[in-house]
Amino acid sequence: MQIIDKLRKKRKKSTFIKILEYAGTYLVIFITRLVPLKAVKIISNFLGDLLYFLIPRRRNIAIRNLQNAFKGEKTEKEIKKIARYSCRSFFLTFLEIIKLQFLFRKPGSASTFRNLEELFHKAKKIHDDTGGCIFVTPHLGNWELLPHILSSAGVTLAFVARPLDNPYLEKLIFANRASSGNIIIPKKNALFALREALRQGKSIGMLPDQSTMKGLSINFFGHKATTTPVPAILAVNYKRPIVVIACCRKSGDYQYEGFICDPIWPGESSAREISEDISCAKNEKAEIFRLTEEMNQKMESIIRKYPEQYLWIHNRWKTYKGKREMFT
Repeated sequence: MQIIDKLRKKRKKSTFIKILEYAGTYLVIFITRLVPLKAVKIISNFLGDLLYFLIPRRRNIAIRNLQNAFKGEKTEKEIKKIARYSCRSFFLTFLEIIKLQFLFRKPGSASTFRNLEELFHKAKKIHDDTGGCIFVTPHLGNWELLPHILSSAGVTLAFVARPLDNPYLEKLIFANRASSGNIIIPKKNALFALREALRQGKSIGMLPDQSTMKGLSINFFGHKATTTPVPAILAVNYKRPIVVIACCRKSGDYQYEGFICDPIWPGESSAREISEDISCAKNEKAEIFRLTEEMNQKMESIIRKYPEQYLWIHNRWKTYKGKREMFT
């Protein structure tokens, strides 16, 4: 145990490194605010190409994921092109939101995104009609923009964010994310906070498209991928629908296409009935599986429209040694 503690202490960053990280990030934010969006796109393309060509592990993961997803549909040349553009899109998402945050702070900023009006209105209506729902989005397009869009539509969103190990950087990033007026929940003990948000009539936001040890094996692009069951569990327990939503970039500055699917409702059995009748346990498990599977299908259908804007560098089909299937 003492050896493990020593190793952990060695891995901790020094104050000097944390300050350097903060200064570097602040400089990037400062420069991004000053330069036009066209320059931001050029910088994103440059950084994305560096990632693609200089970090073979991530490049190979992206190519392998795309081969799994589009086997027989796209050529090797097309797959490599999508993988490269995906790396560019990854950087553009974070640089772009820095500029967009200032637009959202201005009165009448929603008018800048007129092509997203349908998304504004439908999201607001679903939120009001359901008394709070479970918005989920894949790592596609500009997912960081969605909390701002929902806030502009009058939807207060509670979403989970993993705390950073740098308190200076955490404060800087938190201030930018909190500017939307939404509620940020630390990842630790997040489930309790998400439950409380739903009880209070708020909607919650999640990005459930990354592999996880504690997940269900659900089809995603025709292959089993471990997927978190948390959205489905919350939907079943609180009788709230899952709503798949996304915001993808189109050609032109600040031009986006919004996607919002019809609500995925849980079955009729209430959580209380399930807890009182043990025989209903299998039905609950089947319902959680069904909801998660339909959620994956809807996310996949949107990703297929803009595959170059999806985060393929994440090991989506990762396997875990010794993992036991949930709900068996």
